[in-house]
Amino acid sequence: CLTPTIAFLCDMVLKKDHGPKDFASDTDLSEDAHFVSCIQLPAETGDGVTEMVYMGVADGVGSWREYNVDPRDFSHKLMDECKNILKEVEAKARGRLDKSYHHLVTPSEILAKSYERVKAENIIGSSTACVAVFDCIRHQLHFSNLGDSGIIVLRHIDSDIAGALKRDRSKPRTDRTSDLRVAFVSQQQLKSFNHPFQLGWTGEELKDGDSSFKSASASCTSSIHVRRGDVIIMATDGLFDNVEIDDIASIALTWEIQSGFMRGGDMTAREKRWDMGHSMTKLSSELIPSLARELCEFAREKSLDRATDSPFAILAKENDIMWSGGMPDDCTVVAMHVVGRAADDSFGKDSV
Repeated sequence: CLTPTIAFLCDMVLKKDHGPKDFASDTDLSEDAHFVSCIQLPAETGDGVTEMVYMGVADGVGSWREYNVDPRDFSHKLMDECKNILKEVEAKARGRLDKSYHHLVTPSEILAKSYERVKAENIIGSSTACVAVFDCIRHQLHFSNLGDSGIIVLRHIDSDIAGALKRDRSKPRTDRTSDLRVAFVSQQQLKSFNHPFQLGWTGEELKDGDSSFKSASASCTSSIHVRRGDVIIMATDGLFDNVEIDDIASIALTWEIQSGFMRGGDMTAREKRWDMGHSMTKLSSELIPSLARELCEFAREKSLDRATDSPFAILAKENDIMWSGGMPDDCTVVAMHVVGRAADDSFGKDSV
């Protein structure tokens, strides 16, 4: 059985003056919001319980400030309600053997129900959103992503097990120093440049042709099979607009090496690495926060770099917009490391 060790970090860059002191790490000030929850549901086999680990990020749209609307309200409420819905479902399912509860807690259902609650409370604003669940039994990550937040999965894949689509075409195998590859990247949804799909509410229902908002059903919904040793990054666009995916992979690889997940510098011995991963749940849970922090801090540094074009700036130029350097923005990162555990080990406890 596999389980993720999870950490999250939210950093904010104040946007009026991009000076070196204009940083904030108080998540209450950020337009980004997030949640991480672990719940227990009756096992689909009818025997015992299944632990499900849920997480989500949302990025409030800052332009609402022009209308005297706090963009934090919508995104924070959206994530809070996701967490509340999960608590309610767990409470109702406790002590029952009805496996029908599982269809009520898919990421798309959670996002849809949370969105309806936000509208019912007449909270004006809009937000992108990404909600996911780690299925410890099936070894899958199910997710629904609306807008330009997203998920990437990093995996050690060398030529002996990589398929044609995942091979490293840039270097021959003998010249490689790592077999860490990008195994999956979620789809971002945009109407046009810098105009992502959003959930939103103006205070009244609008006709489809009059509204720029999407429903939760428009989200990109998919599942990813994960393996022991995978590093999974869920983040808002504050990371992806400023940090290339290859740089994210390099930071993750450095974290693995410095954390001791690479034995003796041997980066291609999969069996050794998997054996270590199966017995290092506690170590992973202690060290994964440093990966989330490093990614956030690197994104913040790049967002204030006016000399080097960020992914956002490169894309802007491709759309005939003269933008140089980074993109100052809030950044929220949820980092996950998939490790093994004993069959009788419950989530949150040390492996034996």
